[in-house]
Amino acid sequence: MSGPQWLDDEAGPVVRPYALIRGRTRSSGDTMDVIAMVMATGARPAPSVVLGPEQERILHATRRAVSVADVAADLDLPLGVVRVLLGDLKDQGLISVRQPAPEALPRTSDRILKEVINGLRAL
Repeated sequence: MSGPQWLDDEAGPVVRPYALIRGRTRSSGDTMDVIAMVMATGARPAPSVVLGPEQERILHATRRAVSVADVAADLDLPLGVVRVLLGDLKDQGLISVRQPAPEALPRTSDRILKEVINGLRAL
């Protein structure tokens, strides 16, 4: 065998997803909405930075704008893991993140929702 084997045909991935992010559960990516659009900036990583294969795949996938959810689906990784990886790339200036625009209409009030529920119950 030439090099480490990261996939076992019967068992699946040998490296657990949390190992990819060194056990971290938080990064600057925590605030990224699942529909936020991510795009590679085209910047090169600093010479001291070594990117993992997942980060390389993210940079390749984000040559055009894609949502955080799509990145997670493409990599077949949990959303939390992808958010940490994206946060690392954002902190290094390798991706930009555009959060979804706030809703143009005000949010529905609790009072209106309660009235709708009561009306439905009355039917």
